[in-house]
Amino acid sequence: MLEGENKTIGLILTSITFILTAFATIISLIIIVILIYQWYRKRVKQDDKITIYLCLHIYLCMLILTTIGLSMNIRTFLGDLNGQLFDSLGCIFSGYVVLIHLGKMYIAFINQAFYRFVRIVYPQYGYFLSLKFFLLLTMIEYLCISGIVCVVIPWNGVIYFIYDHFCYVSFTNLRAIIWIVLSVYALPCLCTFMIYMRITTFLRHQRNTLTLVMRQRQKRDFLIVRRILMIIIFLLTLGLPGTFFIIRYYVTGDYHPLSLRVGWMSVAISMAVLNVVLIFCIPQLRNIVRKVFQEHRIGVSTVVVRTEEIQS
Repeated sequence: MLEGENKTIGLILTSITFILTAFATIISLIIIVILIYQWYRKRVKQDDKITIYLCLHIYLCMLILTTIGLSMNIRTFLGDLNGQLFDSLGCIFSGYVVLIHLGKMYIAFINQAFYRFVRIVYPQYGYFLSLKFFLLLTMIEYLCISGIVCVVIPWNGVIYFIYDHFCYVSFTNLRAIIWIVLSVYALPCLCTFMIYMRITTFLRHQRNTLTLVMRQRQKRDFLIVRRILMIIIFLLTLGLPGTFFIIRYYVTGDYHPLSLRVGWMSVAISMAVLNVVLIFCIPQLRNIVRKVFQEHRIGVSTVVVRTEEIQS
């Protein structure tokens, strides 16, 4: 349990993390409801269906992450203020679930990058642009990422942190932390980055050989790719605080009691920013959200006008 100045700073960090995580949870839930409504109530083109599915997949992973994150924050508050302990198998299990869905979220970005890569560079391979393919791919990926995360079980990779009152991968377990950082975080981000760089190179080489209509479409694709590349760089940057504390521990041998709280605050920032920024980076998602809010506004205006007519 934290004491003195560390306890005060810890409560501030946890409060900020809780607010950001709650915000991200609400936005994720709203977007998921909008996407499901659009899927079942509207006529959607095949290309848009795939885009909606890929967005739904990302937001669902973020919703699961932020929901578990909120429960972790609540445990931290209760532990700091009341001295409650939460060391149990359920806590350990929730730590593995967080790692699985953190990895799955980054893999979902690979799926989105792969879809754009095939659509732009290899449009002749129609099977890889089908909804059936991505549904099958999602199931396979869940099995794969679960297997990858479960590798650290024999190493006691996820433990209960007495300073933070929740369970997560141990910084002091070198094998587990290297395995998780590489497989769950670094490699998926690197793959996504490389795919988008390949798309960028292709679009630049194709500029002078396309018709005006195709150039306009390529220009839009290039803009989207550039924005998403900026998101990936942002995600990589937010991993630096956690990386700093890991390196610090192995250099000095001293584990700072606020290490995880700083790391989780950076995760909360990334979740909050991603929830909002993705809406503006993906044109189809932005148009869907805009249409739903416009329809709602028109519906409210109609009800108000009718009410005024009845009263008059």
